[in-house]
Amino acid sequence: MQRIGVFVCWCGSNIAGTVDVAAVAEALSHEPGVVYSTNYQYMCSEAGQNIIKDAIKEQQLTGVVICSCSPRMHEATFRKTAAAAGLNPYMVEIANIREQCSWIHKDMPTATEKAIILGRAAIAKVQLNAPLIAGESPVTKRALVIGGGIAGIQTALDIAEAGFEVDIVEKQPTIGGKMTQLDKTFPTLDCAACILTPKMVDCAQNENINIFAYSEVQEVKGFVGNFTAKIKKKARFVDPNKCTGCGECTEKCPMKKIPNEFNLGMDNRRAIYIPFAQAVPKIATIDPDHCNMLKNGKCGLCAKVCGAGAIDYKQKDEIVERQYGAIVVATGYNPIKLDKFDEFGYSLSPDVVTSLEFERLTNAAGPTSGTLLRPSDGKHPHTLVFVQCVGSRDTSGCGKPYCSKICCMYTAKHAMLVREKYPDTEVYVFYIDVRTPGKNFDEFYRRAVEEYGVHYIKGMVGKVAPRADGKLMVQASDLISNEQLHIEADMVVLAAAIEPDKTARSLGTMLTASMDTNDFFTEAHPKLRPVESPTAGIFLSGVCQGPKDIPETVSQASAAAAKVIGLLAKNKLTGNPCVATSDEMMCNGCSSCEKVCPYGAITYQDKEFRMPDRTVAIRRVASVNEAVCQGCGACTVACPSGAMDLKGFSNSQIMAEVDAICKM
Repeated sequence: MQRIGVFVCWCGSNIAGTVDVAAVAEALSHEPGVVYSTNYQYMCSEAGQNIIKDAIKEQQLTGVVICSCSPRMHEATFRKTAAAAGLNPYMVEIANIREQCSWIHKDMPTATEKAIILGRAAIAKVQLNAPLIAGESPVTKRALVIGGGIAGIQTALDIAEAGFEVDIVEKQPTIGGKMTQLDKTFPTLDCAACILTPKMVDCAQNENINIFAYSEVQEVKGFVGNFTAKIKKKARFVDPNKCTGCGECTEKCPMKKIPNEFNLGMDNRRAIYIPFAQAVPKIATIDPDHCNMLKNGKCGLCAKVCGAGAIDYKQKDEIVERQYGAIVVATGYNPIKLDKFDEFGYSLSPDVVTSLEFERLTNAAGPTSGTLLRPSDGKHPHTLVFVQCVGSRDTSGCGKPYCSKICCMYTAKHAMLVREKYPDTEVYVFYIDVRTPGKNFDEFYRRAVEEYGVHYIKGMVGKVAPRADGKLMVQASDLISNEQLHIEADMVVLAAAIEPDKTARSLGTMLTASMDTNDFFTEAHPKLRPVESPTAGIFLSGVCQGPKDIPETVSQASAAAAKVIGLLAKNKLTGNPCVATSDEMMCNGCSSCEKVCPYGAITYQDKEFRMPDRTVAIRRVASVNEAVCQGCGACTVACPSGAMDLKGFSNSQIMAEVDAICKM
């Protein structure tokens, strides 16, 4: 006979402000099998958990229903509470009466009625629950970091310093990411290269870190503690073990008019190149799309001048397969394309540039060696206009609805640096709002206005029109003075919105990790688990999770590393007992479940079955590897014969919940 206890949480006023918790507890006390029902202000507190423990022991409960917040918040907490009192933790059910009742209803009778219905459904399910025992699986003590920017570098260094092996996979020929393209960093105006390159070198020299540059993750299978990844090492056509990075080949290559991606196409590189002087690894790479030797078998000059004999035109892509216990996503960002913002004249004049292009123009290693010159004629500009929020906070569909977070600060940085180096230059900044959420950020912005004389104008730029004399006519509004402005500018700098790297969506699918509508990875909980993906063993680092600056990125990278270290420090992990199971008598061997299983947990085998007439028949049936299965339930939906079921969420349990709801 079932003996069920019901515990209704007030959650302070979160639930009790809209739901009559006493009425819910009273109504549920009359349900079949319920022998104890009560309510308390905070069930997740120590006192609340003690109430549950005491009731389990005194009332000899066989099942527990907690009417509280989402199971994503405290299901693990209440399961531990039940286990501490001697009850199997999988005999606990959560009825979500906060997010599904109190937070969406304003009328107390309506919310209370719905809370009772959800509680009744949970009671119906727990009556069919069976004790489950979690299995164990070993942990592979190696981590995979996808992305070699500052987020991936910091994460890898922290994990490696704890004594664990780390592989960094970076799609570019060198690690470093966007930070390698920056000149100075706010709010301290430190040299970006001076901060970053030592960390890049540390990665290369750390014996626990292996760098897969110019590589991509092709496939990921497995589960937390036991992932298997296939990494595609793209052919550089240069032997990395022989190349010394001397650069002789890059100087002699005759193909020298290829747009340089590192400088955003503002100058040219050769068909064989090293992205920048401090590249790690500092190995030359041949661009197969522009190399004459690879395209038509003519040239071969780089091989002739290479004293180390590192050039290998026959090199092929290589697939490396390795096992990992944890995976960190650090795929970074890119500025959005501005082809939908013709009003700013970006495609009409080379003197209208993005902030990242402006960064390269002011960088000593950039196309102009750090001297600010107009791209159109190479002259020094005397009037600059910075336009904020180009594509950010845009609900028209052309841009992004979110704030890109870093634009206000890097624009202030650019304005200050220009005024400091070129005092004869007038600088205007058009903004919607100035957002400076960081330590010393507001002081940094005020320095731009008060000390450097930057003209901040609250208003929008309506149009940028190139003139025949090379000037840019900027039409804008000043909302404070309620005036229309016309400024003759030499250059216009657009603070373009940032978006996740284009690989993020396909990678998220590969990792079965959750993503939002803007293609940022979704954290397991925005407050309590901000660096974890809802998919166990997948962690988030940097801008892949949302817009953030360098200090915040580094902080999150170290936080992700701490979570990974905690995981890899374990020898074994307790698995999820809510796994799929196959009824072999109903299985028709169609392979539908095998095809949809994202973890590769389902295989097929031939089994002998004794028929009623005593003959033996051999049938092909599904078999579930419970150590690999993660209980996603995809197979139960795909199975046409109903042979696949899920422990803890069986068809009969789900239907019992539906029946309990419908009997209202």
